[in-house]
Amino acid sequence: MYNYHIMEKIKKVSLLLGLCLFLGSCAIVRQGEVGVKRKMGKLQPEIHGPGAVGFNPMFATVIKLPIRTTNIELTSNLPSKEGLNVNSEISILYRLQKDKAPSILENIGEDYEDVVIKSVFRSASADVCSRFFAKDMHTSKRAEIEKEIQQRMSDLLADRGFEIEAVLLKTIRLPSGLARAVEEKLEAEQDAQRMEFLLQRERLEAQRRMVEAEGIRDAQKILQEGISPEIIQWQSIEAFKELSNSNNSKIIITNGEAPFIITEGGGK
Repeated sequence: MYNYHIMEKIKKVSLLLGLCLFLGSCAIVRQGEVGVKRKMGKLQPEIHGPGAVGFNPMFATVIKLPIRTTNIELTSNLPSKEGLNVNSEISILYRLQKDKAPSILENIGEDYEDVVIKSVFRSASADVCSRFFAKDMHTSKRAEIEKEIQQRMSDLLADRGFEIEAVLLKTIRLPSGLARAVEEKLEAEQDAQRMEFLLQRERLEAQRRMVEAEGIRDAQKILQEGISPEIIQWQSIEAFKELSNSNNSKIIITNGEAPFIITEGGGK
């Protein structure tokens, strides 16, 4: 009985040791990651996707790298064409190319963000921003600047296994004097647009009145041209007919063409 208990304890200890050994020799690669084995200090070319990856902890390890979109946020002073430094908060969206993971670890290392991405951004942003005025970073040209920095970084990093998805200048802080000048310029442009709108409205109203006056003039002209002696004679005949049917006595002076009533008496 004593030996039986000892054997049971030995089995439990062995099972526990085996479980620890198994857990210590298995790495879990999650979704959005890839795993690369380093065995005896040498990186293996095989790339492991999500799941469990077995390895011998005595001789090897598994390095996990994210291949999903990653966001780097940093603050930088961007140089402008006139020599000013514009403080900005920047977001860099990038991701690793899955098949380049071993090459990235071998040639750059795990601190690739500091070694290449941030360094390349500082160089690319300085080259691009130095061709623009500081006020351009605060206006509609901001998108153009972002696109050019992204393209410059992509040209430098694509072959090394990095895809730059976007560069975003989130917050731009212009020097105080320049910021006020930009605001005044924008206000002046808005005032000019508002004045142009009012002038355009007045021009349209003047055109409307002109068209209306021309219409009245043309109507009067047509009416005047349409009153001929024949029309007047016909209207006189119609007037005589109406007078002949009236019960009232009237004194009428006429030349036979147009009646003219000068007085009216009582009815019969």
